[in-house]
Amino acid sequence: MDRDPPGLTVFIVDDDPAVRDALSLLLSLRGYRTATFARSEDFLGACNREAFGCVLADIRMPGISGLDLQAALARDHIELPVLIMTAHGDVSSARAAFKAHAIDFLEKPFEEGQLLAGIETAFARERARYAAQGKAARREVLVAELSQREREVLALLARGMSHRDVARELAISPRTVEVHKARIMGKLGADNLADLVRIADGGP
Repeated sequence: MDRDPPGLTVFIVDDDPAVRDALSLLLSLRGYRTATFARSEDFLGACNREAFGCVLADIRMPGISGLDLQAALARDHIELPVLIMTAHGDVSSARAAFKAHAIDFLEKPFEEGQLLAGIETAFARERARYAAQGKAARREVLVAELSQREREVLALLARGMSHRDVARELAISPRTVEVHKARIMGKLGADNLADLVRIADGGP
């Protein structure tokens, strides 16, 4: 089971203070950590790529709207899942939100169960993202612990070179390349060449 990322938070972005307070109270009573913002600009100024949780944003706000906030997060490579709220739901807005990979489109007043289900879907995605980051970090450590020759072999294999080409490049025998490759795969927990390429490229 994936562990909770540190600081897992529901970020509530709504210009209506009554809505912010009501949602924060409801979610706090359900055991969620919350943070509230009156404007998208305030949230964007406080958020960063290390944050985990989800964004619960109203679609219509002065300044940056909920949909524009969603686009800004994507542009800044902030991977927080987004749930869009609206009291003025329409098909085009919902389509735009989902096209930008929103978790849900909630029409006010919405059912508590729908809200909690959306948040749990978002948090499940965040737990998976956190686990993938941890796996990638562990593999970075393992790659750093390879010998110089093993790192050279890995880099050349990741470029798509054959065993024979790697052997020629490093002035060693193809059999030695195979031995190095087997050792590298064992150390990194890779099952095949595709795994090695992904690891070399920094993937999870």
